[in-house]
Amino acid sequence: MQKMAKTLHASLIGVALVGCNQSGVQDPKVEFNKDPYPSTYQALPQQNIIIKGATVLTGTGERLDNADVVFKDGKIIALGSNLNAPDATIVDGTDKWITPGLIDVHSHLGVYPSPSVESHADGNEMTSPNTSEVWAEHSVWPQDPGFETARAGGVTTLQILPGSANLFGGRSVTLKNVPSHTMQGMKFPAAPYGLKMACGENPKRVYGSQKQAPGTRMGNMAGYRMAWSEAVEYKRAWEKYDRDYAAGKNPEAPARDIELDTLRGVLDGEILIHNHCYKAEEMAMMIDLGKEFGYHAGTFHHAVEAYKIGDLLAENANCAAMWPDWWGFKMEAYDMVFENVAIVDSFENSCAIVHSDSDKTIQRLNQEAGKVLYNANQNGFDLTEADAISWITFNAAKSLGIEQTTGSLQVGKKADIVIWNQNPFSVYAHAEQVFVDGAKVYDRFDEKYQAKSDFLLGQQ
Repeated sequence: MQKMAKTLHASLIGVALVGCNQSGVQDPKVEFNKDPYPSTYQALPQQNIIIKGATVLTGTGERLDNADVVFKDGKIIALGSNLNAPDATIVDGTDKWITPGLIDVHSHLGVYPSPSVESHADGNEMTSPNTSEVWAEHSVWPQDPGFETARAGGVTTLQILPGSANLFGGRSVTLKNVPSHTMQGMKFPAAPYGLKMACGENPKRVYGSQKQAPGTRMGNMAGYRMAWSEAVEYKRAWEKYDRDYAAGKNPEAPARDIELDTLRGVLDGEILIHNHCYKAEEMAMMIDLGKEFGYHAGTFHHAVEAYKIGDLLAENANCAAMWPDWWGFKMEAYDMVFENVAIVDSFENSCAIVHSDSDKTIQRLNQEAGKVLYNANQNGFDLTEADAISWITFNAAKSLGIEQTTGSLQVGKKADIVIWNQNPFSVYAHAEQVFVDGAKVYDRFDEKYQAKSDFLLGQQ
């Protein structure tokens, strides 16, 4: 409350002090850089390739048999049968399967890297229920060997999230899974930021155990509402400043608050919500919370009870990022069904995703989706590989706001591509070659394309 009063006071000062300075000229307009840590990503040497005669899963529900894929200058330029590309390197796709690069929307690689030691635990700023001011990218350690093992599993893009201790955990960042010595060298250009939120047991047990709010689920909701109400006033103050400045009134700018900058970014539609939330009734409340304050509730992560409200999620264009079979490790994760992903996927306009939240299962995200495919079809569904691949490609890209450039094999999109030795949902499947923007970043049979973290090279 004290912080909110200060912000309101600052905005009132900005309203009151209007007019020109002594020279009769307006002061320079107060603006701040929304991208102070810009991507420096540059594609690795790109290749001109035609893959001939493969089974292709596009990520958009299509399967193309005995098909060719052509990519050049980092983009897909043709898909179909009996294609010709005279200046391209031919890759024999016989008995191979081609998919878009896999996308993990929930990873902590780099902020909880290996080796898992206290010095590397940089994912949870457990100092306040609201730490919207922290950014996961400021903790990312690019030398995490987990990036290499994920790349060998076909993962080309991943979202790095803060942890779930707080009501508002901070900003996430979307990375291209390429070797780099800096976070900026991995940062996906123009990808929207995310804001990590958390429902339920995690925030209330962290802060309730310290005899401070929140200690209950109703305390969680009150904390969200207080934060968003403060953010609404902050947004209004800056918008009024902009209007008054445009009118030549030379107003004083409101006080800058980087915590509220993030929340305002959500209200302005520039930052996407990613909410750790298990229970159906809490997800429904979070949807209404977004409507109360004028933002979209975004993607629900873990979402163990999403199957109960699949119609509500589809109606409100909320994605749900789920595990295939993790459940029962706490009360809010108890009411699980193995068909969860498939049930959510069954609704028109749905957005079902399989995620990892693990440095281990990110290495076999394809098999995690395969578990869902198997369990669902064993229980009456009629799903195919063409359906299942979207859970770890196109739908994941939609969740991150990057579906216009990646997540599916379509002409004009980035050549983020995986060549598999067989059906990618088999337990025997291996990614043989992985491309990001048409540049080979992994080859199972060529050590030149098997990057090693400097941390693993040892000391001379």
